[in-house]
Amino acid sequence: MLKNLLAHPLTRGLDIDDPRCTELRRSVIRNKSFLRQIYQEWYEAIAALLPVDNEPVLELGSGGGFFAELFPELITSEVFYSRHVKMVLDGSGLPFVNESLRGIVMTDVLHHLPRPRQLFTEASRCVRPGGLMIMIEPWVTPWSRLVYSKLHHEPFLPEAVEWTFPQRGPLSGANSALPWIIFERDRTRFEREFPEWQIYIIQPFMPFRYLLSGGVSRRSLTPNWSFPLWRTIENLLQPWMRHLAMFALVALIKASDDIKGNELQS
Repeated sequence: MLKNLLAHPLTRGLDIDDPRCTELRRSVIRNKSFLRQIYQEWYEAIAALLPVDNEPVLELGSGGGFFAELFPELITSEVFYSRHVKMVLDGSGLPFVNESLRGIVMTDVLHHLPRPRQLFTEASRCVRPGGLMIMIEPWVTPWSRLVYSKLHHEPFLPEAVEWTFPQRGPLSGANSALPWIIFERDRTRFEREFPEWQIYIIQPFMPFRYLLSGGVSRRSLTPNWSFPLWRTIENLLQPWMRHLAMFALVALIKASDDIKGNELQS
């Protein structure tokens, strides 16, 4: 009952694997001022980390977003046809020559990939030395465990032994805990399997604002004018983000002769 009351009217009752749902979510992100400001912050944080160079940057799962408005040279992509993206592809096979990209970026995408190793392998081939993979993904903390397990529609399985999960729809298949599993719980395993990727940044953040925005499928729970107030509150709570964060900014850098592991921060 409560979920129906809070559901956004544009996407209520739609199958999230239906491409029409992604198109409508695109409209939701643009028209919900509070949510749009969140995405603006995310995109600015990602763009600030990208190396300045001439090689292209690929965005996976671009369908509902607007990163290309801030970063026009971006190669946008989605797993199904959308008139708003340049390419149809998934992370298991990238149609780029070796070392031709300076970066791969994504927001809320990795945890939908049933075989993430395929993406890491393809990224290792396509991204040049010194290039980055940058993502914003759900994160596991005591607070987010409560939110994701009780209030979120996607599977949340921090106890999963493997990084894989059964293939379902492109968006309904997920494990929201997967990024935390790979880069935090199983960090040593990741570094052993993919030594060419150094974990450059893990920055947990945003315990409240996305939840209050209602995201792409719920009505907003707070007025637009309160955005700066909630941002200030979250900034003040920064020392406790490992206990409160719902998301993390994760950046991986592809090792080169000029990049040594002991120079990196995480």
